[in-house]
Amino acid sequence: MKSIQKFALSAVTAAMLIGLSGCSGMTAQEKNTAIGAGVGAIGGSVLTGGSTVGTVGGAVVGGAIGHEVNK
Repeated sequence: MKSIQKFALSAVTAAMLIGLSGCSGMTAQEKNTAIGAGVGAIGGSVLTGGSTVGTVGGAVVGGAIGHEVNK
């Protein structure tokens, strides 16, 4: 089970990095929101043992914090 979680975390991280490569036309606030959501999703997943609710909750909180940075 641990190997599946490590693989999932690696896959999410890779997808996030690939997705962020398309952020060249985004404003700084939009980039911060996307980065915050990605980091929050990973953090929520890790803290809750891969729970879907924890992952989504972390993404929401991270996105909100990222949106408010440098405002």
